[in-house]
Amino acid sequence: MELRHLRYFVVVAQELNLTRAAEKLFIAQPPLTRQIKQLEEELEVQLFIRKPRGLELTPGGQYFLQQAEGILDKLNTSIEGTRQVAQHRKRLFSIGFVPSVFYGQMPLIVRRLRRNKNLEVVLHDLKAREQVKALKSGKIDIGFGRIEIEDPDVQQEVLFNEPLVAALPAGHPLIRQQPTMQQLAEVPCVTFPAGSGPNFSDMTLGLFHRRGLKVQVIQQVNDLQTALSLVASDMGFALVPEQVKKLRREGVEFVTVADENITTPVIVSRRRGESPNAVMRLVNTILAELVENRLSGRYP
Repeated sequence: MELRHLRYFVVVAQELNLTRAAEKLFIAQPPLTRQIKQLEEELEVQLFIRKPRGLELTPGGQYFLQQAEGILDKLNTSIEGTRQVAQHRKRLFSIGFVPSVFYGQMPLIVRRLRRNKNLEVVLHDLKAREQVKALKSGKIDIGFGRIEIEDPDVQQEVLFNEPLVAALPAGHPLIRQQPTMQQLAEVPCVTFPAGSGPNFSDMTLGLFHRRGLKVQVIQQVNDLQTALSLVASDMGFALVPEQVKKLRREGVEFVTVADENITTPVIVSRRRGESPNAVMRLVNTILAELVENRLSGRYP
């Protein structure tokens, strides 16, 4: 089995159509068909079910797709890292993050790490599931998010629970008080991100549902900035982490919610069982300081 077999298989599995896959790979369809057949023969497993309108992955094919994508991700990460080290003669340290954690103290971690002239810090904007995948492939060394994902290869730790605040249009009647969740439920809601869970949208909506409250979701968007733009346009409100108040977005007012325990965790993810190297030990020291600052009310 060669790497080209894995690459061909992944593209075919993504397209589920040999003609489109061949066009994407810039090869003719008959050679591609032969390569997939050779792969199935070597594995002694049928990877695809051939149907009149295309292909369908078998259970074995679905499993092999996950493994093949992981292998190729790890290879691409190794190639990229090798090139950067060769160019800069620096050690790479890659951080995955969701944008909402970057409005607080996380930039301080990056600044502290960048003081080391022999260290190249690389940032990746990744959702929770993407961070788990990136940790396992070696694309990132540590991840910061808000959603707990069960995976035997990844260890997660809640650093602290951060209050959520209501982002409301400027001039909205509720900004003159601390609104309750029941009052907010009567206002159209903008949530983020869009797409299947688990994600931050599921978490915030769950806070209403657990209180027996129904929410009118008027719009789901992919990112925080778009959500705040819709709030500023008087489309509705959004629940956002407290750190987001530092944005001071025109047309948006951030208001504390009256109910208790309206919070979201800040979670750090690492590879399970991996002994920390010198860089990770430094990161852990910086993290301990920043968490202490947060819990004690000091914000550097």
